[in-house]
Amino acid sequence: MKFRVLIEQDEDGVFVAEVPSLPGCVTQGTTRQEAISNAEEAIAAYLESLNDRDEPIPPAINEELVEVAV
Repeated sequence: MKFRVLIEQDEDGVFVAEVPSLPGCVTQGTTRQEAISNAEEAIAAYLESLNDRDEPIPPAINEELVEVAV
């Protein structure tokens, strides 16, 4: 399965990774790659938790990029 992961660098330089389609699935890393790796682990744990409770996987969130002339 594929999940969209949003990564932003916070004011302390830490990379925060959030998975919008999995509420509360947020992790971080000191590098972008570490944040991605941690997100993969967090997603796997999240899905395992849903499976253990016989809960469905939430549907993907459709996103669009919007270009605005500045």
